[in-house]
Amino acid sequence: MTHWSEFAEQAPELAAFGQLRFKSGVAYLATLREDGGPRVHPVTPIVGERLFLFMEPTSPKGRALRQDGRYALHCAVENSEGGGGEFWVRGRATFTDDPADRAEASASSPYEPAARYILFVLSVQEAFMKQYGPVSAVVKRWSDSGSRHLPD
Repeated sequence: MTHWSEFAEQAPELAAFGQLRFKSGVAYLATLREDGGPRVHPVTPIVGERLFLFMEPTSPKGRALRQDGRYALHCAVENSEGGGGEFWVRGRATFTDDPADRAEASASSPYEPAARYILFVLSVQEAFMKQYGPVSAVVKRWSDSGSRHLPD
């Protein structure tokens, strides 16, 4: 499992861009329903040493992540021209009820998590960014499987 901090060491520019995009507003979490179909959820990712998500204990996304931890997380874009750029990660989510994990996530959170919220730690297995420019786009990719930096 690659934590956010390890990803940031290996791909600092990509991780810095991702952290900025995730802090810009709502992001969208993709999970799998019980029947294997896709589901998308608005979330507020928390980036610290690790990538976290708090959620209501009755949330369908929590059930989905407990059943099959695979996820994808995509930042919101600012407008129809891709303002601000795109960033996404994919990996595996792991439920945790460890008080130290909760303290770490809470310390990095932009909001005060309710005591009832459950917590997931998200590994980073692959990351992608795209910044749109007036003439062309800047694209960067990273993967933790073998080759650390994928070609643009």
